Amino acid sequence: MGIRRYIRFIIFVSSIMLSGCHYTEGTLDLKGKVLDEKTKATIPNRKIIIQALMKNDENIVPGYAGEFSTDSSGCFVYLLKKVKGVYIYDFCIVGDSAYAFLNHKLGLAELDRYGMFLPFYVSKLADLTLKIDRKSKIPYRDTLFVSWKSNGIDGEILYSYKIENYGVISDKTLRWIGGNVKSIVKTKVYADKNTIVNWTLFRNGKVKEFKDTIFCKRDAENSVCFKY
Repeated sequence: MGIRRYIRFIIFVSSIMLSGCHYTEGTLDLKGKVLDEKTKATIPNRKIIIQALMKNDENIVPGYAGEFSTDSSGCFVYLLKKVKGVYIYDFCIVGDSAYAFLNHKLGLAELDRYGMFLPFYVSKLADLTLKIDRKSKIPYRDTLFVSWKSNGIDGEILYSYKIENYGVISDKTLRWIGGNVKSIVKTKVYADKNTIVNWTLFRNGKVKEFKDTIFCKRDAENSVCFKY
């Protein structure tokens, strides 16, 4: 599920959950900024969705509590309507192709004390290209899987990927079976942090594991090539 569809789903489900039972008790003034975690530059027009973490029996259930965006200078001012009985709020900073999404939990006590000086630091994304080139002449004997983690986060969760130039046999996942494989996977990962790419090759009844570690720089062409 894409990031935008995921956010719309959260708002839809949360609105249903709170419909008819969204009891508020007072308001709280919030003020702050959204910043690049490395450069500390403010980020304009960044949407933030607030979820009230409500206790339901033994479970914690998120409910939609409001949303706002930073202004052209990367700052925000917002009046939060406190949900009755809720003491923790999740601030979901919406991601896009430039910055990763971020969920930041804050307790009501923290908001009461620091609510007028809230900084949210988000991580810049960088382009990453994975190049796959099968040199083996033995047809339909290999199966290759690839996965990656960026700063410990599963790459498929962090950002979607696009595959170009499939081999002869493929189910359009991160798996290649034999054939003439000369493929490219394009995605985004955390900038200025390590990304670990794992290659798993099944050949002649044996499994071989390979690993590449790349420090992806922002605003640069980052790539890894695997030949087999």
